[in-house]
Amino acid sequence: MRRYRILHTTTLTYDVPVRSSHNELRMTPINEPGQTTLENRIRIRPLTWSTVYRDHFGTHVTSMESLPAHDRLTIEAISTVERADPAEWPFSPGWAALADPTVQDRHFEWLMVTSRTRPGAGIADLAAGVRDRATPRDAALALAEQLRAEMTYRAGVTGVQSSGEQAWAEKSGVCQDFVHVTIGALRSLGIPARYVSGYLVPKRDAEVGDTATGESHAWVELWDGGWIPIDPTNGAPVGADHVVVARGRDYDDVSPFKGVYSGAGTAILTVAVTFTRLA
Repeated sequence: MRRYRILHTTTLTYDVPVRSSHNELRMTPINEPGQTTLENRIRIRPLTWSTVYRDHFGTHVTSMESLPAHDRLTIEAISTVERADPAEWPFSPGWAALADPTVQDRHFEWLMVTSRTRPGAGIADLAAGVRDRATPRDAALALAEQLRAEMTYRAGVTGVQSSGEQAWAEKSGVCQDFVHVTIGALRSLGIPARYVSGYLVPKRDAEVGDTATGESHAWVELWDGGWIPIDPTNGAPVGADHVVVARGRDYDDVSPFKGVYSGAGTAILTVAVTFTRLA
């Protein structure tokens, strides 16, 4: 068991004052087996009103507004999280289980094609190359390995609105892109897959009291008798170093910050994430 304090700071600076800023925040780590959020506070400046709820996928959402004129919006999400290594993977029922109408109905949302996860010709070919693996999880692991061999992690090539098809055409991108390509390929094989958003601890051998700069991260969960996490970007096991914040069909469902404002100002977004190991 490890305990971390995570400080996630988001700042929007406008070139001219704006008003009536309405936003949704997904910055609160969830509680589930293997992960406990002991504390979460969100500080917003300026703030007029806010409320919290859980969305359709179980993510903790803070809905907020800032009505007075402002040239800067600052959001600090401070969380204390305990994380343990995951339990052993469940027994695989094999490919036949994925053809069961009950399974398909229950996981319909995780099988649907979205604009971000649509498998173009190249992604479909990638999936076809692992279709003969013994189990869905074997196919997913082989697919992620092949993806890392052909794609390069490179920031700035794609944008926050990019799809998996666009990233695959460039053969490069960030974790969001690796996840969209993976999900598109898995769903084309009939394997339910979902997007997981959260944090990856930047210094895995940190001592108690150490602080390090990190960032948001994304990985995949696929269904094979139970939900199995894989990290297609890094190839490392998903465990105590991964902190879960949100799940969804693709990035649009889990974006940490999104909203609108009234005014002619152009915003510059900056994000900073730090981790401090507490235990």
